Amino acid sequence: MKRGNEVVGFDSVNDYYDLNIKEACLKIFEETAKRSKSGCTFIRGDFANQTLVRQCFEQHSFDRVIHLAAQASMRYSLENPHSYVESNIVAFTNVLEACCCSETAHLTYGSNSSVHGANTKTPFSEDEAADHPLQFYAATKKANEMMAITIVICSS
Repeated sequence: MKRGNEVVGFDSVNDYYDLNIKEACLKIFEETAKRSKSGCTFIRGDFANQTLVRQCFEQHSFDRVIHLAAQASMRYSLENPHSYVESNIVAFTNVLEACCCSETAHLTYGSNSSVHGANTKTPFSEDEAADHPLQFYAATKKANEMMAITIVICSS
């Protein structure tokens, strides 16, 4: 935003983390957007909502997407695995498909070192196989990595 780039923020703003902290961050986003006058937008929505993600990509022309959203916490993934499928698998599929359909030139996304699971060699390296995640959360992030390197066929 400070460079004058248009930025679209997108988050479900759920209560998994302290909502006061999230709202404070959103206030900073809004204030920075006003100062920069760069046409920034924030969308409160769930990436698992395919229609909403598609609409976002239709309304905005992205040359870059930085996707850092995910349901985090290894412990909670054991209590509520469906939340992780929805947030980390379905949502990431929607982002990948939207990037493909809109011909977005570049996607950066956040994975996690927990995908290395049972690997004993440290420090971890992106070049080494990470085929044995030890928690469901880590398995969803590993799935994201595998999904990102495959060709996504647009369904629209």
